[in-house]
Amino acid sequence: MTQNVRIRADAIQLDGALGVPRDAAAIVVFAHGSGSSRLSPRNTHVAQVLRHAGIATLLFDLLTEREAADRANVFDMQLLADRLRAATVWIRQSEATRALHVGYFGASTGAAAALSAAATDPTIGAVVSRGGRPDLAASALPRVQAPTLLIVGGDDTLVMHLNQEAYAQLTCEKQLTIVPGASHLFEEPGTLDEVTRLATEWFSGHLKGAAAERPLMVTAS
Repeated sequence: MTQNVRIRADAIQLDGALGVPRDAAAIVVFAHGSGSSRLSPRNTHVAQVLRHAGIATLLFDLLTEREAADRANVFDMQLLADRLRAATVWIRQSEATRALHVGYFGASTGAAAALSAAATDPTIGAVVSRGGRPDLAASALPRVQAPTLLIVGGDDTLVMHLNQEAYAQLTCEKQLTIVPGASHLFEEPGTLDEVTRLATEWFSGHLKGAAAERPLMVTAS
């Protein structure tokens, strides 16, 4: 089950959907791609599986409808990364989530926002990119400390090339996995399930493992 939430980013209120399983020790924040929203069916599918694995999820709109109508905002990585940081602050201030280790799941341009935000926050425990555009976060890549998994479709030739270049710039623990027969949106039978499996294993290993080894210290407000 999820609940609707509102996340403040400066003077803007962003709609989100929060799901926290019983005994969750970690949470994954989703950063959707251009032309999408918190209602992305692919991200929603991944989030459902993560919750079944005991990992909390937050899907939220990076932009308001009015902002999204301006294409310049859709590719403003600084703005999108700031929104992701605002969601992370919200998580760390909310009673239900403040003790959870945080990871990011980014798709398309959202992956660049996730990597940019992670580059400025060493407490982010893991990042997964699905069909991402990490090249849009090029200057931030060497500063990312979070273990990062890049997942690309084997038929998504241009994006695969961009991910290979980005992979070479990452200095953190990293992995690049190519899903054979998958296009950019992973619409082919079984390909999104493979993305979900890979992401769940990555987050379970790095976020839940970190929670078990190094419990997050939270100062009461």
